[in-house]
Amino acid sequence: MKAQKNSLIFLGILAICSISLQSCIDNTTKKEYASAADIPVSREMKAELTAPPNVPRGVGDRKAKKLIVNMEIIEKEGTMTDGTTYNYWTFGGSVPGSFIRTRVGDEVEFTLSNHPDNKLPHNIDLHAVTGPGGGATSSFVAPGHEKKFNFKTLNEGLYVYHCATAPVGMHIANGMYGLILVEPKGGLPRVDKEYYIMQGDFYTKGENGDPGLQPFDMQKAVDEDADYVVFNGSVGALTGDNAITADVGETVRLYVGNGGPNLVSSFHVIGEIFDKVMVEGGNSINENVQTTLIPAGGAAIVEFRVDVPGTFILVDHSIFRAFNKGALGMLKVKGEENKTIYSGVVQEGIYHPEGGGIQEMPDDGKAVAKKTSANKSLAEKMESGKQIYAKTCFACHQANGEGIPNAFPPLAESDYLNADVNRTIDIVLNGKTGEITVNGQKYNSVMTKQAISNEEVADVLTYVYNSWGNNKTNVSEAQVEQVKSGH
Repeated sequence: MKAQKNSLIFLGILAICSISLQSCIDNTTKKEYASAADIPVSREMKAELTAPPNVPRGVGDRKAKKLIVNMEIIEKEGTMTDGTTYNYWTFGGSVPGSFIRTRVGDEVEFTLSNHPDNKLPHNIDLHAVTGPGGGATSSFVAPGHEKKFNFKTLNEGLYVYHCATAPVGMHIANGMYGLILVEPKGGLPRVDKEYYIMQGDFYTKGENGDPGLQPFDMQKAVDEDADYVVFNGSVGALTGDNAITADVGETVRLYVGNGGPNLVSSFHVIGEIFDKVMVEGGNSINENVQTTLIPAGGAAIVEFRVDVPGTFILVDHSIFRAFNKGALGMLKVKGEENKTIYSGVVQEGIYHPEGGGIQEMPDDGKAVAKKTSANKSLAEKMESGKQIYAKTCFACHQANGEGIPNAFPPLAESDYLNADVNRTIDIVLNGKTGEITVNGQKYNSVMTKQAISNEEVADVLTYVYNSWGNNKTNVSEAQVEQVKSGH
C-alpha cells in the first residue's frame, strides 16, 4: 500500500515537471520567434529562379534556410514589337528579371554578377531588404565582376527589385526590375496555376512602331511620354502562343508588379473579377475587386477562379495603353461551357430606339492621313503591314488571324476575305455592322471604320492577304483610292 502511494506521488511529480518543462519549451519557442530576425536557418539550398511568366515552386512547410541566389546582369538586344528592337538591360536575361521565391526568416546569400560583355556598372535594390539602399550600397558591380551580400527576409509580401545605379530612372526604364516573394511560415495557400506578370513603360527615340533598333530617349522619360507600355518587356509577350493558360474550375494566382519607372497600372482582367487582392503585395486583402491600382515600384497578388472557357484579356485599364501601346495579355481557358454563368448570344435583333430609321456609324471625314512612300517592295509592305496589324487589328483578330470564337471572324484562310478584295477594302475604310458568314460560321458584330491612310490600308491588307493561307493579293494605294472614291 505504501509502495503504491509512493508510486502515485512519483507520477504526480513527474507530471508536474513535464508540464513545467513543456511550458519552458513553449516560452523559449515564443521568445525565439518573437521577431523574424530571430528565426534560425537550417542548412542551405540554392534558390530556383524563373523567367516570366513562370514562378518557382512554393516554399510549402519548409523551415527557414540559407538561400543561395545567383543573379547575372545581361545587356542584350531584344524585340520590343514586330520590326522594332531595343537594347534591354536585364536581371537574369529577361524583362522582368528572374522571379525570386523565399519565406520569412530565410537568410539570403545574394551574388550579383555583371557579365564581362556588358558596357555599364549596375547594382540591385530589393524592396524586401531592410538595409541601406535595399542592398544597392553593397552590390555596385562593374562589368566582369561580382558582389556578394546577405540579408534576412523579415516581412511577408511581394516586393519589387530594381537597379539603383545613376541615372536610376534610365536603368529601370531599360528593363532592370523584377519581383521577390517572401511567403509566410507554411507558405501561401495552394492554387492550381500561378503566373508572373510585370508592367513597364518604355521611351524610344522613334515613335510607337517605328522599325529598327530604337535607343532610349531621356527627354521622353522625363516628360513621362511613353511610346510603349507593356507586360513582361514587349508587345505580345503574353498573347497568342505566349498566352497564359488554365482550365475551367481552376484557381489562378497572378503575381503582378509594376516596374514603372513612371506610370501607375490599373490592372484588370476583362471578363473576370478578382476573388482576392493582396493590396500592394502586403497582408491586407480586398475581395471581389474589378480593377486594382499598382503603383510604380509596387506589386499586388490577385486570385480568382475561372468558371467558363474563353480568352480573357489582361489590360492596364488606362485603356489606350492596352490597345495602342501594348499593355495587353491573354489568359486562355479551356473546358466545358456553363450556360448558367454565361449564356453567350441568346437572341439577335435590331435596336431602333429613335424609330425605324436605319442607324449608321458617323463619318466625320477626319481620317488621319500620313505621307505616302513611293514604290514599296512586297517585303517592305509586309513589314509595314505587320506593324499596323499589331496596333489596329490584333486585339479582335488575334496574332495569327484566328479571330475570337462567336465574336470576331477569322482572317486566316477566310473564304469571305478572299472572295472580294474590294469589299474588304471598303470594310476597312468605312466599317461594317451586321451578320456575315465566314468559313460556314455566322458572326454579328461591329467593325469600326479605321482612321488610317490609304498607304496603311494597302500595307495591312497586303500583309493579311499574304499570311495564314490567304490568296496573296498585293493591294495597292491606287486600288484603295478607287474604292474610296466610289463612296
